[in-house]
Amino acid sequence: MLFPVYWMVNVSLTRDQDMRKSPPNLIPIDGTLHGYTTVLGQQLPFLGTSLVVGLGTVVLTLALSAPAAYSLAKLNPRGGGAMSFVLLIAQMIPAIIMAMGFYTIYVQLGILDTVWGLVLADFTIAVPFGVLIFTAFMRGIPDELLNAARIDGASTWRTFTAVVMPVSRNSVVTVSLFSFLWAWSDFLFANTLDGGGDAKPITLGIYAYIGNNNQEWNSIMATAVVASIPAAVLLVLAQRYVAAGVTAGAVKD
Repeated sequence: MLFPVYWMVNVSLTRDQDMRKSPPNLIPIDGTLHGYTTVLGQQLPFLGTSLVVGLGTVVLTLALSAPAAYSLAKLNPRGGGAMSFVLLIAQMIPAIIMAMGFYTIYVQLGILDTVWGLVLADFTIAVPFGVLIFTAFMRGIPDELLNAARIDGASTWRTFTAVVMPVSRNSVVTVSLFSFLWAWSDFLFANTLDGGGDAKPITLGIYAYIGNNNQEWNSIMATAVVASIPAAVLLVLAQRYVAAGVTAGAVKD
């Protein structure tokens, strides 16, 4: 599992004339930082776009999935079981089918090749997962805690914001992390819905180095290394919360 990561770093430091050397260098002998200077000179706007898309996806996902999950878990709405089943089915739809549907809708709405179009597309992928994670966790919140808030005069919305969300920290971190990573690494929606836009995400920035007659592997791998750093840092910082959030609701007392 770690070998591709090691090889990515190795190639990112390898000179162009040594790329096709046989046997290849296992360490970057006479290494170069040309790929990283290229990233700093050309890829920063793409990284900025991916950051905006990722954060926008996280905000929209939390804003919709958390209240929806609270309703399914504690308010017992009519048709709640059917809605949970629909959310499961939604995760089985191939992304390419959704991308084609989005393309037709975006052309009519005039939001093709826009950053917010990408946010909306990525957000639809993240919401079903977010609802399922939040629902599993919120079902484990004691009803006595919610009843105490109601006795103190808290409305349903106040109970949700002041009681449920603070104790759902692990789930919030889990849903936020996976939503961000999905948006950060998305290529299919980006290539379909923003292939001709000015503000492109980093996945398309990497893809720009690959052509019929030219593959700038040094720059490709250097960009991949830089693009992997935010994801790696987030995973390291949030791993404790993610482990707790994913397993929430799996065991009943």
